[in-house]
Amino acid sequence: MTKRILPAISDFVQLLVHGAGKPCVYEDHEVRRLHFDSGVVQSSMRKSAPFALDLSYTEAMMGFLLFNAEPRHILIVGLGGGSLSKFCYHRFPQARITTLEIDPAVIALREEFLIPADDERFRVVQADACEYLARADLQADVILLDGYDAAGLPASLCAEPFYANCWQALTEDGVLAANLWGGSPERGVYVDRLNRIFDGRVWWTRPCNSRNLVVFAVKSEHYYPQWSRLTARAKTLGERYGLDLGRVVTDMRERKDLDE
Repeated sequence: MTKRILPAISDFVQLLVHGAGKPCVYEDHEVRRLHFDSGVVQSSMRKSAPFALDLSYTEAMMGFLLFNAEPRHILIVGLGGGSLSKFCYHRFPQARITTLEIDPAVIALREEFLIPADDERFRVVQADACEYLARADLQADVILLDGYDAAGLPASLCAEPFYANCWQALTEDGVLAANLWGGSPERGVYVDRLNRIFDGRVWWTRPCNSRNLVVFAVKSEHYYPQWSRLTARAKTLGERYGLDLGRVVTDMRERKDLDE
């Protein structure tokens, strides 16, 4: 593990030349960030609020609350600096939180980001998410897909068989939230795959100040969005958790072109 003050662009270039895929921690007086030997921020933690959501896409992923506001089991793919895991653990006391991370070097940084120790309600599991999601005995109310490595979004985590296993692992009223990297020209393909598996019950939002796309896929074949109710729910839940869920509802309703 390498820990440094946030470097200049020239330092990032040197990291790209001399390192490949190693997680590094950079920090200044206010923020601690996780990088994979490059200038791309994988996770960010404000030192003054270590359990808050610092990046806009992580807040957008909380839009799953619009579909399931009382999850009992939240499964997270990708630990990073633990932003999603920590927030869910502290804000949803009724839920078990299971986080899958394939890279032991990332897990080794959990204390740097104040990620809680495992207990009866919180677990970080070193595992290949593709193998883990293929288990027949797995059930989750919410699945949050945020698994990235030094090269970006692994192809295995957006393949149709993997999405199908996510569908299978969800409970009857379960919801999947996937963070799709804004630099990927294939994200329209990934959304099409989700549409086939979830029979069109797929919506998305663009987080502010981000090129990423957060996609929601709902399992229940009886679900149909009632926008007035979703708007009211967004206001109530947004006030409870300090989230801008109204923007999420607006984006979902408009379903803007994926390439915009």
